[in-house]
Amino acid sequence: MTISGCSFVRSAFCFNHVRRYIRRGGNYSPKLIYGRNSFMPTCCVRFFSVPTQIDSVIQELDLTLSEKKVRAGSRLGFLNNKEPIQNQLEKQTLEKGLLLEFRKDAERLLLAVAQKPDGKKNWMVCDQNGVVCSIKPQQVTYIVPGIFDFDHTLIADFYLKTQQLLDPDILECAWEEILKSKKAVTAADLAKILYGSDESFRSYCAHLLLSKDEIYFTVAEGKGSYCLYEARPLVQVEQIRMRKRVKEAYEKELDKFVKLLMFAKASDHCSKPHKSSWLLEDKIHGRIKALENYAIDYCKNAEEKKLAGKILRAMGLSRTSTAAVNLLIDVGYFPVHVNLDLLKLNLHTVFSDEILLASEDLLSNSYDLDELNRKDLSFMKVYAIDVDEADELDDALSAMRLHDGRIKVWIHIADPACFIQPETIFDREARRRGTSIFLPTVTYPMFPDKLAMEKMSLQQGELCNAVSVSVTLEPDGSISDYAIENSVIRPTYMLTYENAADLLLLNLEEESELNILSEAASLRLQWRLQQGALDTTTIAPRIKVSNPNDPEPGINLYVENQTSPAMRLVTEMMLLCGEVVATFGLCNSIPLPYRGQPQSNIPASMFAHLPEGPVRSAASVKILRAAEIDFRKPIRHGVLGLPGYVQFSSPIRRYPDLLAHYQVKAFLRGESLPFSSSQLEGITSFINVHTRTVRKLSNINTRYWLLEFLRRQPKGKKFRAVIIRFIKDRVVELFLVEVGIQDSASVSLGKQVGDEIQVEIEEAHPRDDVLTLKEV
Repeated sequence: MTISGCSFVRSAFCFNHVRRYIRRGGNYSPKLIYGRNSFMPTCCVRFFSVPTQIDSVIQELDLTLSEKKVRAGSRLGFLNNKEPIQNQLEKQTLEKGLLLEFRKDAERLLLAVAQKPDGKKNWMVCDQNGVVCSIKPQQVTYIVPGIFDFDHTLIADFYLKTQQLLDPDILECAWEEILKSKKAVTAADLAKILYGSDESFRSYCAHLLLSKDEIYFTVAEGKGSYCLYEARPLVQVEQIRMRKRVKEAYEKELDKFVKLLMFAKASDHCSKPHKSSWLLEDKIHGRIKALENYAIDYCKNAEEKKLAGKILRAMGLSRTSTAAVNLLIDVGYFPVHVNLDLLKLNLHTVFSDEILLASEDLLSNSYDLDELNRKDLSFMKVYAIDVDEADELDDALSAMRLHDGRIKVWIHIADPACFIQPETIFDREARRRGTSIFLPTVTYPMFPDKLAMEKMSLQQGELCNAVSVSVTLEPDGSISDYAIENSVIRPTYMLTYENAADLLLLNLEEESELNILSEAASLRLQWRLQQGALDTTTIAPRIKVSNPNDPEPGINLYVENQTSPAMRLVTEMMLLCGEVVATFGLCNSIPLPYRGQPQSNIPASMFAHLPEGPVRSAASVKILRAAEIDFRKPIRHGVLGLPGYVQFSSPIRRYPDLLAHYQVKAFLRGESLPFSSSQLEGITSFINVHTRTVRKLSNINTRYWLLEFLRRQPKGKKFRAVIIRFIKDRVVELFLVEVGIQDSASVSLGKQVGDEIQVEIEEAHPRDDVLTLKEV
């Protein structure tokens, strides 16, 4: 092994580095001496694979190391025998021709030559790019020593020359020696130790190494553009190294994850990884979850948000929630039509294993508390009318005409409370959910599916437990008498609204009971209107989406006219049931969730000139006052035209209805009531907040899919639209009759409220809730 042409002190540090690396068992290469840029161009080092030759290298290093350390130590002593560093720091001032480094902005450091003063403190400088600018003294980070009257055109060559000497690895050797001496050094001092000289470009190179170093050295004192550095303690260096290794491992794993995202993004739809595959490995799961939470603005902490931002930046994307959503769609984790609102609300949509096991047990081992106190109504013809997709059937109807010509109707309500008791596991779960969630893509029931559909629902042709509300009507539609009883029924027909409308239109003699129900509904509507009720029925869309996770799911749109005889029939019978339950509660002092709504000060006659349907309904809704609720006695429901009202008809779908069932059924059994009025108030206040959230979610999702339906329509297709109201000038609110959606557009002069026009869809963007209509 031969060494020539190198600084003796400089070689000592390099050999020490080689010796330490070989003893650690490393496979040494010249790169470990030279680093990324050789700083010993004349040094020639030969290595042999024979062990004895390696040993001789180590021995040679050991023999020379002590002498080299003595010389290095003497150099350190020499450096510290110079004038005090404080004096050096105070002498640094800007002069014309000095080469300096300054901070251009938060990201950039530039070399420049001082030109002339600019005011009292600032200086004009010409930087390495040839740009002349004014800088403040505090922007100067280093003044290169020993250079005067520097030509700014030579900055590039100077900078390139210093880059050839940069090798952060050599700092370790210097750190070990300086740590032992416990002396502080400047950049020029370190240049002598590392390069054997403190000439200008070597001093600047040492400054660059020190300023970028995060492991070995720290600033002991700084003044102006010069700093005094000291070696970090060994423990601190080891901690920093450990953190650095952890960070490097982290960055490596992150890089692998980004490559995985890029691969998934580039794959076609069928080849993208399934969502479950992103959740198998903890590290991948954590990163994809950070992106998901970032997409829905639900990051748990700053670290998760920072991680998501890093991933987006690595993917070349902006750090926005929209970018995160699109990325997760592109890699197949989110479906194209992901329901972001459902994710943001974090609603309970899955039942625990405990609930599901308890459901199975209840299905096979339930006991009817009212078995000995049920009236057999199984001989009656019973109609259950609902939408085609209904899974939970919780109401049905019967009717007959009495000998005196009056009509008697029965509203049969499913009876889950006959085997679900307050404060049981099912009751607590239903209370937590508050209501079933009906979305175009999916239904999340208040009770587990099997329990709701098999045990609780009314089944065609099967004997079913029910709570039956019977009412005899006077010829004017008012209530003559009523009764509430536990019953057994056998539903005869399960009809959709369309089926029921067809039967009513045919007016078949064998289905006279259905016609009697329709007649009773008409009587009730007229009676309510006479009591001041507002008719807010309108055209409402109902949309069902099949295969929602596909890029192009199937969309089935139904636009229902709530004024149709079949829908009127069901609506009026449910309102009648609510009025009877409120009256029953009042007569027997039963605390119930009594609902009411004050009458508007504006009479309904004010809207008589408006066309019936969406126009009049929209105008009526604008004047409605806030609804109220009382738990001690009924309050008038002015909008419905009822003296009192309690929701009672959907105990499988709505928890307040189930509460009313608990109270009424306990009274029928002669038991003490399970809830006081104050308890009902506390429970209902919580549920109402949740119910409003669910209603908002349902409305948002229905509109999303209506917009998606419109987006798919052929260009130029025309739609009928009715002008609901004027917003300003010629901008109006329109109601698309064939779709059941409202939006605004500009119309031509001379149009009036209630006029029907034709429009085209210019734009429809469901994700951004954008719909642009143009009058044809």
